[in-house]
Amino acid sequence: MIKVNLPIWLNKGEVIKFKNALVKFWEKLEECLLFPIKQSDPETCDERLLFLFAYQRDIKRLSNEPLSLFRKRIKYAFINAQDSASVIGFKNIFMRLGIGTVEILERQKGYDWDVIILRVSDSQLSQNQTLINEIVRQYGRTCRRYNFEIIVVGRAFYNCGEFGNVTSYNGVKYNG
Repeated sequence: MIKVNLPIWLNKGEVIKFKNALVKFWEKLEECLLFPIKQSDPETCDERLLFLFAYQRDIKRLSNEPLSLFRKRIKYAFINAQDSASVIGFKNIFMRLGIGTVEILERQKGYDWDVIILRVSDSQLSQNQTLINEIVRQYGRTCRRYNFEIIVVGRAFYNCGEFGNVTSYNGVKYNG
């Protein structure tokens, strides 16, 4: 808000009304001048303009994708394309889009040389399956195959005991 301080002898009557009208006029003019600048940001622009940004950056909206995630994918499209060539960059793509962490393993024993293993948690894959597939399709390396390994986090309890200088381990419980 524009702050205008008038001298005490002008701070009454019709002058105050004129001052308030001018302040509102300049605020409206400022809003009109800032409108094009606000439209250049994918996170704040009009939804109709957002689809033009998406077309320009080769992003297609997934079925049932929230608008906030679609805006985020468009905003980071160029940075994601740059980061897609490295393992750390691919991890950064997952972090930027709010999917979580991913572990990437390349050229593992027992797999062909062109297989890349993505380790994600079960909840990540079930909640973001179409998004993860789209990321792999768009930013994954060409001539590579991607396999998913699911990580299940749980607690393991070990009971240890000693009796007569004999040590034993008494089983494992999994609470998953």
